[in-house]
Amino acid sequence: MHKLTKAVWNALLSVALLAGATAPAWAAETESSIARGGRLYDKWWDENKTAKPTAAHPAYPVKGGKYANDTSWRCKECHGWDYKGKDGAYAKGAHFSGIKGINAAAGKDPAAIAAVLRDKTHGYSDAQLSAKDASDLALFVTKGQGNLAKYVSTDNKSTGDAGKGEVYFNTVCAGCHGLDGKKLKDAPPLGSVAENGAEMMHKLLNGQAGEDMPALRALDPQISADLAAYLTKLPAK
Repeated sequence: MHKLTKAVWNALLSVALLAGATAPAWAAETESSIARGGRLYDKWWDENKTAKPTAAHPAYPVKGGKYANDTSWRCKECHGWDYKGKDGAYAKGAHFSGIKGINAAAGKDPAAIAAVLRDKTHGYSDAQLSAKDASDLALFVTKGQGNLAKYVSTDNKSTGDAGKGEVYFNTVCAGCHGLDGKKLKDAPPLGSVAENGAEMMHKLLNGQAGEDMPALRALDPQISADLAAYLTKLPAK
């Protein structure tokens, strides 16, 4: 066996050091998992292509209410698009459930939150949420909520700059949605749903469940806020 020359050793060492320097960056990429968790929070059965529930969630407290059906299985239906539950936009109205938000879970151990999804209250089975699904959803809850109040007002309106948002929309979004936001025939005009600032931020940051819409989470959140503001300028019909 030939002895390795000093040049070869140095080359191997350089490769090893390079791998060591870049591996943590690869391992640290969690934004895609967090964004997927956000889509599961929205409507998990569209995102993971599992069976849609056929009845209301057993723990949903509003018996006979407007959303006492499969919709009650959506995390957002109880905890809200603003993640505040009964203390936020869902404090009153048809979406009121009296259930608290997920704000207190921010920063907690994702494994603990994944376990909560399996408890007797939440009751998500392995067939509904796989281990990967539960992990991604827990990552969103613990690491993905962000400082939403910075970008959405107390009356649930985007505080972004619509002028800047128009540039982003026309260059990034209009290819699929059209300049008027009405190009997708199987979706409502964007202008008709844009008044819900928290929902728009959630979907812009994480994407639309089960669709190919890009998630903007890795970018400055202000871009999503500006986009959300511009969406309110699009036609509702």
